[in-house]
Amino acid sequence: MSTIYDRDLAQDPANHVALSPLSFLARTADVYPDRLAVVHGERRFTWAETAERSRRLAGALAARGIGRGDTVAVLCPNTPAMFEAHFGIPLAGAVLNAINTRLDAPSVAFILEHGEAKVLVVDAELWPIARDALATSRARPVVVLVRDEAVPEPEGLPESILDYEALLAGAEPHPWALPDDEWDAISLNYTSGTTGDPKGVVYHHRGAYLNTVSNALSWELGQHPVYLWTLPMFHCNGWCFPWTLAAVAGTSVCLRAVREEPVFRALAEEGVTHFCGAPIVLNTLLNAPEAVRRPLPRSVKVMTAGAPPPAAVLQGAEALGFDVTHVYGLTETYGPCTLAAPQPGAEPAEADARARWKARQGVRGHMLEGLMVADPETLEPVPRDGSTMGEVFMRGNNVMKGYLKNPASTAKAFAGGWFHSGDLAVWHPDGYIQLRDRSKDIIISGGENISSIEVEDVLYTHPSIREAAVVAMAHEKWGETPCAFVTLAHGAEETEGSLIAWCREHMAHFKVPSRFVFGELPKTSTGKIQKFLLRERAAEDAS
Repeated sequence: MSTIYDRDLAQDPANHVALSPLSFLARTADVYPDRLAVVHGERRFTWAETAERSRRLAGALAARGIGRGDTVAVLCPNTPAMFEAHFGIPLAGAVLNAINTRLDAPSVAFILEHGEAKVLVVDAELWPIARDALATSRARPVVVLVRDEAVPEPEGLPESILDYEALLAGAEPHPWALPDDEWDAISLNYTSGTTGDPKGVVYHHRGAYLNTVSNALSWELGQHPVYLWTLPMFHCNGWCFPWTLAAVAGTSVCLRAVREEPVFRALAEEGVTHFCGAPIVLNTLLNAPEAVRRPLPRSVKVMTAGAPPPAAVLQGAEALGFDVTHVYGLTETYGPCTLAAPQPGAEPAEADARARWKARQGVRGHMLEGLMVADPETLEPVPRDGSTMGEVFMRGNNVMKGYLKNPASTAKAFAGGWFHSGDLAVWHPDGYIQLRDRSKDIIISGGENISSIEVEDVLYTHPSIREAAVVAMAHEKWGETPCAFVTLAHGAEETEGSLIAWCREHMAHFKVPSRFVFGELPKTSTGKIQKFLLRERAAEDAS
């Protein structure tokens, strides 16, 4: 006999609606239609206008036969078109594939082909890359060009190319509609692919919705924040913040590129209250020339992730007036899924100790159901002693749906009912985790494990060092030894000998780098140091 506890009786359109971040745009356009949604130079769009433009984008796609499960690729910097794509593309039922703008043409060609893009929306500034990618890819998407007054008109455009603004102007607004199944794909994000072809990480509407809410709760965003886009929207869909800003009726201040002067200008003139970015963004601002710096008119909240932030960088950011929240996650977890949650009364009062406390990766976010540090083979949790290393595992609705066309990698990543991060960490007695390294970045010297992150953290306290990265280098006696790549502060003068001597005073001798290499460090578009390139250089030096 059926009862109210049965699914078929309990589920009804009145009480069962698919979870999707699209609902946040619909609500904010209704409740706050005249509030400012997007700022891009002199251009300003309200939430009503942003919703209208997004619906027109969806209508234009639907009119061309784009629908459920079709991929629409977007190769744009942080502009209104990229923001609108996060709503208009999934509203049409399609899947948003925001492509890394720093990739070369062969990488873009692979992504277009692997993701089976039916449409490519490309910014005029990036047309040369798109053109070269399309010339070699078997994908044949409809191409839509986004023009900008700040960018010269590209030469040699094919006649078949469509204009973004004209496309929107000629389209009927798509009716508001949520997916029939909240587990439908909403976006496709490709991993960095540093050791081979990148993997396509598939997000679903439910996960995007829940991570959107988690962002607002974790950061205590409140209503109507002013958010500066220093984080690329192509990176984990901007950590889901386009959707979060719709939920809290905030304002997006767009930047085509992250440079010190426009960032400080936006902080001073646009009323910015929040921004996100990798530690390199903070380090860039800390080392900005005095000529472009401006005093902060208010405390600005910063969310940082992407690489373990050195305590010295956090301390310097705090001194500038930034209130930093450290979070951690991966492309496979929709971006941040843990945070160094503040603990009033438990955090050290002294600035240096407090920065080291905040540098930990913290505890699970509101929407992550499980987080543990465990043995990667047995999945047995490690002791919470702050010293025993294990792999970080997660589970919950804000873990990816899987890797596109790659069931073997998906099964491996989900083995044992947990997502395997590949990151090594310790678990502290208070429940906070702290990364020690990627499994491939641990240096084993004379049988002793050396955390490259730990050595880097010490190097960042040296007054002459602006950036540092440590990798393993082959050693005839010890097997491996740390090799440090450093960028010195402007005007600083150091030698390999002087830095080795300083390190011997500040860390255990077996952890001291035996080699220092000076120069700029190679980075990804999101500010992560490309250690695989440094490993190659270290291997060449060792040989």
